[in-house]
This record gives sequence, C-alpha cells and structure tokens, in this order.
Amino acid sequence: MRLRSPRAATLAVALAAALVTGTLVAPSAASAATAAFVRTASWGSGYEAKFTVTNDTSTAISSWTVAFDLPSGSTVGSFWDARLSSSGQRVTALNQSWNGSLAPGASTTFGFVVAGTGDPTNCTVNGGACTGGGPGNPTGPATPGGLRVTGTTASSATLAWNSVSGTVTGYRIYEGGTVKATVTGTSTTVSGLAACSTHSWTVTAYNSAGESAKSAAVSATTTGCTGGNGTMAAAPYLYPGWGDPPAPATVMGATGVKWFTIAFVLSGGGCTPAWDGSGPLTGGAHANTIAAIRAAGGDVIPSFGGWSGNKLGPNCASASALAGAYQQVINAYGLKAIDIDIENSDEFENEVVQDRILGALKIVKQNNPGIRTIVTFGTSTTGPSYYGTRLINQAAALGANIDTFTIMPFDFGGGANMYQNTVNAAEGLKTTLKSAFGWSDATAYAHMGISGMNGLSDQRELTSPATWTQIRDWAKARGLSRFTFWSVNRDRACPDGGVVANCSGIAQNLWEFTSITARF
Repeated sequence: MRLRSPRAATLAVALAAALVTGTLVAPSAASAATAAFVRTASWGSGYEAKFTVTNDTSTAISSWTVAFDLPSGSTVGSFWDARLSSSGQRVTALNQSWNGSLAPGASTTFGFVVAGTGDPTNCTVNGGACTGGGPGNPTGPATPGGLRVTGTTASSATLAWNSVSGTVTGYRIYEGGTVKATVTGTSTTVSGLAACSTHSWTVTAYNSAGESAKSAAVSATTTGCTGGNGTMAAAPYLYPGWGDPPAPATVMGATGVKWFTIAFVLSGGGCTPAWDGSGPLTGGAHANTIAAIRAAGGDVIPSFGGWSGNKLGPNCASASALAGAYQQVINAYGLKAIDIDIENSDEFENEVVQDRILGALKIVKQNNPGIRTIVTFGTSTTGPSYYGTRLINQAAALGANIDTFTIMPFDFGGGANMYQNTVNAAEGLKTTLKSAFGWSDATAYAHMGISGMNGLSDQRELTSPATWTQIRDWAKARGLSRFTFWSVNRDRACPDGGVVANCSGIAQNLWEFTSITARF
C-alpha cells in the first residue's frame, strides 16, 4: 500500500487503450424530444393507448424517459416496448435497450393499458414538457434548491427544500428514477425504509407546463444499527521505514488511537520473512516501533505484502511453507491479528499465489486459535474486480476462515465524490460476500473493512477530513470490522503539496485522519 505511481501509470495506459478501442463512450449531447399521446382503443372501464416519442433536435439522443400522471383511481396494467413503473399516480416509462437511441427526426412508440377513463396529465419527456421544452423544461418551474435531511428514524427520513417562485402544482421526490413522494408543500417524510440503509434523493417542481430539472442530491442513512469492533478495528497504517515516520506515542497521545497496522513484511530471500525485505524481524526500526506502541498501551497488526517489493506469496513454494513464514512473525511478536495486503500482478492477479495465500491463512487459523486474519485488496467503484471476486469465492471454497475482507477504495478512478464511490464499492463487496458465503447483510458487514488513502491519492482523488468522517460514520453504522487508512506518515498538512510520503497534500490539522479513525 505504498504510493502507487506504477498503478497510476498502468491505469492511465488502460484508459488510453479504452479510448482508442472505443470502449468508453462520451456523454451524448443535451437531448430534447416530444411525446404524443393517443388512445388506440377504448371500452367502458379503460382503454389502450400509446405514446410516440420523437427526437426533434439536430443531434442523436441515446435514451428517453416519459413520465405522466394518471387521474386518481386509474392504474396502468400491461405495457410493451418500454419499462413502466408507478409511484402513486405518477407513471415513469423508460426506453428498452433496442429503442432508446433516436437519430434526428426519428421516432418510436410504446403502449400500455389503463384501468380507468382519464388521460395522462403533467407529461414530461427527458425532463421537459412532452409538447417540447427541452431538458430541464425552461417553460416549467425553476429547480428547487436547498434540499436537506431534517431527521431520520430506523424506517424513515424527513426532507425539506426551498419553495420556487411562479406557478407550482407540486413537488416530486425521486430516489434514482423512481418517484417516492408527490406533495404540494416543501417537506415530506419518506417511509418504509430499511434500518441502517443509505439513500439518495432529489426533488423536482412541476406544473401544467412540465417538470423542472432535478435538484442536487442529498443522502442520509437511517438509524437502527450499531458498529465499531473495539480498538483493533481502528488501526491506521504506520510505516517505520518510510515517509518521516512519527513517534507512535506522540500520535497515540494526541489522537487516542491504540492500534497500528505496521508495514510491510516482505521476503528477505526465498520464504524468509523480513521487514521491508531487508530488516531483521527483531532488533530493527520496526521492532523498536512495535515496542514503543506497546509501551504506550497499544498493539499492532503487521501487514504482509503491499504494492511493491519482493513478497512472500510468490517466493514460498506451498501454502504450508507460506504459513510457516507468517508463523515466524506471529511468534516473534505474540500477535492477535495479521493483515495480508495482496496487490499487483505477482499476488493479487496470480491465481496460484491467491490460492497459496488463502491456504496459508487457513493453516494459520488452525494453528493459532483466536487470531484474526485480514486480507486487503483493491476495488473498483462498484465493488471487487474479477480478481477480488475470485479471491472471495476461493476463500469460501477452501474454507479459509478469513475474518475480514478489506477493500482499498482509492486509485480506482473514483472521481470527485469519494464518499459515494466508497459506499458503492463497499456495497459491491457486501453483495459479493453474500453470494459467496450465503451471509445476511449484517454478517457480511461484520466481515468487511475499508482502507482509505488520506488527502490526495496517487490519482489525486481527494478524501478530505469531512469525507473521511462521513465514510467512518457509514462504516460504523453497519458494524464493519476494520477501518484504516494509508497512512499515519502522511497525516500532516501540506496544501498543494502533491502526492508525497510524509504529508497528505491538503490543508488539515495534525493527525486529523488518525483522530477520526480512532473514533470508529
């Protein structure tokens, strides 16, 4: 888990290749369309109808959404050539995969059956009036601002927003593309939510001319679950051999943190463990750091591997030999936990080595009752990659009995919203664990960890102290069993300092990320 300029370079090459091969598609130009309604058959208790969606612009559009209200008591029954959903009287129709793209002047239709007699009203297409208003419908109401969460319970969230001027019939609260509530005032309570679940909402205003654009999103997590797993769970990485390492007792006294993850145990030649590949297991800088932490009332989790260096996984010939190397470090320090930071093509992307590591950890668990085993690996913004998924599935198949699967949600092209991308990645991990082990949500969360990168990542993704606090609170609410970051060495301010070894690259208080982590 060093600074990853090699990884950044690899991802840059992959991105360039994707652009050349056309696997990344640039967003389409702003689209406008019309949607014309007509009944195709009627009877006493209902009717059949269709909408014709037409692209009235000079550029192609790649998708369309038609939404409308039905009179009270009317409902949609069967439908075709679109994907329909209803929330109250609001019906939303999304294109199918084969009819979303429309060239300039092109059109497509979708149909449905209504039980009831009234025609649709308040029709919008791609956010504009169905008669033609363009995205955001400039002829309709302005976009509401100030959307905020004013309270949460275990099953609901209360939202409020600012009113907009002009003629407004009402407001719609959306979660994604689904209308969750339609109200005439400027507040509502969304109910029926699961305990300890995170949601994101937007609000629109509408009148007879159409619907406004969606507001900026706001997120909230319902109450109803607790988290934190003792001081061992909050163990930020400290690297005695790199990045102007601080005195651990100073950091402990300033922040309250008790545990550190000590980096890194590598191969000192063959299957022999050594600190950073060259330092002795005892008597060197790493051993002195561990002694200082324990003297101050704390403890440590040695980390094996990392992004670079000559690692034990590829150098030990068998799972039993690798377990023996791990055991040497366990015996040297009387450990309660070990972390295997499995990265790069030599370990993470090597299926033979993956299996060897899992087999070794299974042996370690058998030989050391009560020890906690942690595997730490990279992730995409939506959850484990192929190799991460394979690692989890193999752990289940081999009965490796891993305590915590920790993802590193950075250096993944995460973009500006590192909180949401971290949550998305963690939820993807949860889904993968549930599939592999048959666990419930709560059990999967209890076997999960997050290992972030404070300040600027190698790809200059920004995780601020405020964002890290958000991530901590989300993880704590779900009972994750590990919450850490890379690294304490970097937990110092250097605004505009870039991605360096001894500071975060941003403005922050001294040891601020460690203080946040210690309160997990």
